[in-house]
Amino acid sequence: MSVAVKICGVNSPEAARAVAEAQADYAGFVFFARSPRNLTPAQAGALAASLPTRIRRVALVVDADDGTLGAIVAALRPGLLQLHGKEPPERCREIAAKFDTPVMKALGVSDKADLAQAAAYAGTVERLLFDAKPPKRPDALPGGNAVSFDWSILTGATFPVPWMLSGGLTPDNVAEAIRISGAREVDVSSGVETAPGVKSPALIRNFVESARKSGV
Repeated sequence: MSVAVKICGVNSPEAARAVAEAQADYAGFVFFARSPRNLTPAQAGALAASLPTRIRRVALVVDADDGTLGAIVAALRPGLLQLHGKEPPERCREIAAKFDTPVMKALGVSDKADLAQAAAYAGTVERLLFDAKPPKRPDALPGGNAVSFDWSILTGATFPVPWMLSGGLTPDNVAEAIRISGAREVDVSSGVETAPGVKSPALIRNFVESARKSGV
């Protein structure tokens, strides 16, 4: 069974073209001011328009209010809203209903005990995304920090909804991460960049190829 791949932080025509050519499954657009991948809704909408319709558009937000979400949904028409802040289950349910868009909730993990929080989101989200907890420094972002966690905590684990693996993945380690964790979907941002926010077409292609080969 093939592994699905999400390339997050698409922020240029070159990156969008690389995602399309690599035949990734998801393209993520970041709406978070402190991120080097941050876009306006209009910018994201223009980039998304160049992608094949089969690639699912994902809007990444961090504790966004309804006004912000409304502008993003209107411009991008995402197939999935990725909530990467501290949104509780009730907020996830509210957002999915109000904007008629499925939600993927990102959860920061560092040890097996952190996986218990997933149960609270059953019935409220379409997907979960397990990401490494951000480093404890003032400039750390909620995600995209090139930090991984112990993938073995996911070995054999089951969850009420499908899940995606993120955090410190690269073309060089994604196959091992899939093998150890059992992930059927993977997400990458900084691992396919040559500098913060600068996507590499070659790294995107290599990442997708490595992930897909691991799932054969």
